[in-house]
Amino acid sequence: MGRQEANSALEPVLRLFDNALADFARARRTDAKASSLGLLERARMLMTLPGGFDALYRRVRSLESAGIFGTSDWAQPDILQPALAKYSLREAGAVTTIVEAISELRMLAVSRGDYFHPGISAEQARHFLTQVMALNLDLLSGQLAEADRERPKQLGVIVQELYRYLISHLGYESLLDSLVAEVWRLLDQGPVQVDSICEMVGQIAKCLYDPKLKTTGTADATRLVNALFAPTPGSAEDPGLQMYEQRISDMDDVGLSSEATYFARSMHDTGLASPYHAVMLRFLRTTDQDDLIPSALGLTMTGMDDFYCYTELVQALIDEAIFPETCQAVYGLTMMLERGSLFTPSVARALWRQIKLPLSPETAHTLQQAFGNALPPRVFLLAGVLNLLGQPLGVGQGNNPTCQSAIGLSVWAENEADYLLQLLAWAARDNEVLSRFEGENVSSRNLEPGLVKETPVDVDPVSLILIPHLDRLYGEMWRRCEDRDDDAHRWINPEFYGWWVSHGFCVVADVHTGEVRDYEGFIRHFYASYHPFYNGQLPVIHAQPAGIAVTDSGARFVGRHAINILRVGLSPQDEMRVYFFNPNNDSGQDWGQGITCSTRNHGEFRGEASLPIAEFTSRLYAFHYDPLELGDLSAIPDEEVARVMDLGYTSWAAPSDSSPD
Repeated sequence: MGRQEANSALEPVLRLFDNALADFARARRTDAKASSLGLLERARMLMTLPGGFDALYRRVRSLESAGIFGTSDWAQPDILQPALAKYSLREAGAVTTIVEAISELRMLAVSRGDYFHPGISAEQARHFLTQVMALNLDLLSGQLAEADRERPKQLGVIVQELYRYLISHLGYESLLDSLVAEVWRLLDQGPVQVDSICEMVGQIAKCLYDPKLKTTGTADATRLVNALFAPTPGSAEDPGLQMYEQRISDMDDVGLSSEATYFARSMHDTGLASPYHAVMLRFLRTTDQDDLIPSALGLTMTGMDDFYCYTELVQALIDEAIFPETCQAVYGLTMMLERGSLFTPSVARALWRQIKLPLSPETAHTLQQAFGNALPPRVFLLAGVLNLLGQPLGVGQGNNPTCQSAIGLSVWAENEADYLLQLLAWAARDNEVLSRFEGENVSSRNLEPGLVKETPVDVDPVSLILIPHLDRLYGEMWRRCEDRDDDAHRWINPEFYGWWVSHGFCVVADVHTGEVRDYEGFIRHFYASYHPFYNGQLPVIHAQPAGIAVTDSGARFVGRHAINILRVGLSPQDEMRVYFFNPNNDSGQDWGQGITCSTRNHGEFRGEASLPIAEFTSRLYAFHYDPLELGDLSAIPDEEVARVMDLGYTSWAAPSDSSPD
């Protein structure tokens, strides 16, 4: 038994699994239809534990010999299809997913020569796995999509860990092109959290420069690798941070100016900042060469105005927040200045408070647990503030059911950054956030946990500290409304997010039964409120929270989810589209029926997702609107309404799937 199998958590589960495997093998010898459910459940439990996949890998021959694949298609590996494997892994029930996972481990064993299978060659098995992994590259991002996160019995996490296990043994060389495309797709969305993306770029670099791997890089791959490891001529061969600092200290003014320009060009090209960039900025500060900072950041006129009006504050932010370990905050600072954020005096003053903010022991411990001890906790938090204020549409909920809180962080960072910084100061310093609901004070201090029971995971520093408080506050507001006769979001959203949330409210599902009612009237109200052709050409003045019914790629109902409607307008292709913020970490989701959320090429600003308005409306179940600015309900074409209703009724609103989550 290997070292991992000797793990105290794994050993008893493995013992039970081996007993179940032996019992199953005996039963199948006398009954070809003997149930495999008990054995598959034991396998599922193993897959949730460290070392579990290793244990199963060594037993795939025994599993197949015992008859785990029966007479199904899995018993004939040469006929298996990668696209169907993706469905089995990501969308099917627990039994199908676990059997598919075991089949993937079998393919891995065959491809590595550890298991000779008469039904498939090692080359065929490797090609099959390569295609399956290329179809599931999103799992490498470290973030689970809503459909994966909502799956029961930890199936989403199991599939993600299976994918990592396969990648660790097969390597990345066969996936390079797909991996590069996936990284660019994620970067197009302007995420605040880029650790997993940087990890992927690191793997791309290994593929490109490992002499053992016969790979040829594309220009897109090279741009990504250079952005992190060689963004300038002075860092061309990734010399290391100390050597690079020595190099720039020996450069003349022309050389330094050139380096600054290259840094800016690389950062704006990819959205990634390099540790070398942080070294350069700190060097400019310590050598009193602040005049090169705008060039190093690549500031345009707005950014330079912000910089020169608040030079002392920007200098302090660089000194206190920009280090190689927090280098992505260089991009956050740049985009914050480009947005003109400091022209709001209260924001500038709040940032001075944030720089000097004492953290509670609890806050410091939480930040250390998540981000390590390389820098003081306050540095990671301040860097997180810069990233969030620079990219309000880049915040995500992580692998947590906190879409409401993530939307709050985004909308406040966009519209009311001083309020966001006030909330953060309370949370980080005082372990408490204060709010009001319907005229009564509400404190997060002694409230029961909301949807988040433990410390949030896979989130940025600001979310890490604020989400537990916001989640409890939202949960308390919900408890105060749960006995009312309408959807609680009607009352909560205007109080939670701010005055700009419209007080008109439409929900299509009955709050008690989940039954869809007056679907036509619901659709007409949305078009008359948001579609410029039917609302008097009024734009969306303030972003509005809305609820969507998320479906998977088979158009099956997954759950309800909050998004923020940002604007509605014609795309460059003259198609009316809804542009929205989805806090789900990856906005390019496939919702079935040919409805795939777009994040580029249809007029999206960075961080936005979009859909044609009919497709978007077909997944809508609740929205806010201004009753004083409602257009003509009868003007919406009947055929448009019928199309939306058909898409809804044949997906999430089908009678069997319309129950509330």
